[in-house]
Amino acid sequence: MSASDTEAGPKQPKRGVPILVLLPLVVFAALAGLFLFQLTLGGDPQKIPSALINKPAPEFVLAPVEGLEKDGKAVTGFSSEDLKGKVSVVNVFASWCGPCRQEHPLLEELAKVDGIEMVGINYKDKPENARRFLGSLGNPYDRVGADASGRAAIDWGVYGVPETFIVDENGMIRYKFIGPLGPQSYSETFLPELEKILAGG
Repeated sequence: MSASDTEAGPKQPKRGVPILVLLPLVVFAALAGLFLFQLTLGGDPQKIPSALINKPAPEFVLAPVEGLEKDGKAVTGFSSEDLKGKVSVVNVFASWCGPCRQEHPLLEELAKVDGIEMVGINYKDKPENARRFLGSLGNPYDRVGADASGRAAIDWGVYGVPETFIVDENGMIRYKFIGPLGPQSYSETFLPELEKILAGG
């Protein structure tokens, strides 16, 4: 035996990482993979259930986006009470959201539908950025509420922006579309739902 072996002492057997340490990581990875599959590869995000469908819109009051104007007039904020008496389309958006920019031309088209009011929830945004966003792309909204803290979006059960809701004249949430509207989903899914609700269905 060499002197170096004597000084180092007997070699200790190598120990693997205990399985209990890895278990939470494995469970988390499995759940994350399942969620990703549901949202992107094999699942339809529109089939994610919403506990708010056919229930009253949550109670809220949102102040207007500071300085936001449309046709020379200040755009007001809104509250849950403003969603009664007419069919409303509630769109959650933000200037920093790429998919919001993608769906925006369809919201401009949607704003031309008779019998509805278009309202926006501006999610975790700065007023100047929201004004610039709507100033460059056009403002389809009749009212826009500033949700700087994100509290209102949480109450609405928002997964992420954009999301679009249809609220009937009684203030009941009747439909929820998750993600950006595209030409096909707009014409084949969203508009038929809207027309059904406008007809009292």
